[in-house]
Amino acid sequence: MTSLTQRTSGLVQRKTEASRNAAADKEKGSGDEDDEARRGEEEDDDKGDSKETRLTLMEEVLLLGLKDREGYTSFWNDCISSGLRGCMLVELALRGRLHLEPCGVRRKSLLARKVICKSDAPTGDVLLDEALKHIKETQPPETVQSWIELLSGETWNPLKLHYQLRNVRERLAKNLVEKGVLTTEKQNFLLFDMTTHPLTNSTIKQRLIKKVQDSVLDKWVNDPHRMDKRVLSLILLAHSSDVLENAFAPLQDDQYDLCMKRVHSLLELEPEKESTKPNVNELMWAVVAAFTK
Repeated sequence: MTSLTQRTSGLVQRKTEASRNAAADKEKGSGDEDDEARRGEEEDDDKGDSKETRLTLMEEVLLLGLKDREGYTSFWNDCISSGLRGCMLVELALRGRLHLEPCGVRRKSLLARKVICKSDAPTGDVLLDEALKHIKETQPPETVQSWIELLSGETWNPLKLHYQLRNVRERLAKNLVEKGVLTTEKQNFLLFDMTTHPLTNSTIKQRLIKKVQDSVLDKWVNDPHRMDKRVLSLILLAHSSDVLENAFAPLQDDQYDLCMKRVHSLLELEPEKESTKPNVNELMWAVVAAFTK
């Protein structure tokens, strides 16, 4: 009887110790999970911070075109409207939402190929989602040239006027206000008042200008297919929007001339030929072809 009691007592002690060890392991595991969760939250916070200053192609082109103090684009710039619509198409292509239809056996030209919706997943940007919705719901599909005109409202067909994206510059400027890059003011121009958006965060604009300058100076690779696709798109679309020279204005004469020479070498490329090379963004070259035709 005594030995049975001792065995039972020993069993209880082993069970108790095992329970303690399990509890300790669980607490340790819980602590590790908490640490991982905290690390994840910190990473999310970091990502959130970076998202605040991450700009779309449209916002970058508009920022290059805005006068810092006045807060508006040049009244003489009649290219930026269509340029911003081209930026939307390229941005959606870079995000995997759009692509061009296959070229087929007869190899259709870039401007003859239709724009196809690859994914209708929301982008988180109201303007991009609005453009994507139009493209997805339109049957039969339209070409790049047609979409630039339709989104700009440059159509004679009254049945297609609903495709026009209105107040694009103002909406993009408000996005930049929310991201802490611009502010909002009212200015009086004799006959009317106008909402303007002067620059408040010069660091972000200087970083953008330096990125453009470096891409054709210190980081020039003399091969468009080795360039970052987003940076290449920015240079070509900023030129189409007539704002690219604003990024080169602060440079010395010899650097300015070198930048323009290298930009012209990019502009002289044949979109049809470049689009056949591996790992390219065909839709971007189609947009370039639409502006240079």
